Amino acid sequence: MLWRTSKSHHKKNNMDNKIDRIIENLKEVFDPEIPVNIYDLGLVYSVDVEGTTATVLMTLTAPGCPAADMIVADVEYMTKKVDGIEECKVEITFDPAWDKSMMSEEARLELGFM
Repeated sequence: MLWRTSKSHHKKNNMDNKIDRIIENLKEVFDPEIPVNIYDLGLVYSVDVEGTTATVLMTLTAPGCPAADMIVADVEYMTKKVDGIEECKVEITFDPAWDKSMMSEEARLELGFM
């Protein structure tokens, strides 16, 4: 059985809270060609926090996305808006490649895919 001290439990809850706030902020980042945020599009694969550094693993709708630099800059900015986050590392991957099935139900509805 694993026991946590109140301090370690608080630390984990605080980290989870930061991740939740980062995700909420990422819902304010849009691909300029698509009227849905990057989180609901399914472009964000993971958000991790270690200390004051957040790492966002994400993809783009296409490898040659002309808005890639702007989207990455927006992700960094919105992530660092969370109290206690001083650095944001954005890692872009195309494995797995993005497809429409990764979108939330709300995004598919908004874009007319349902």
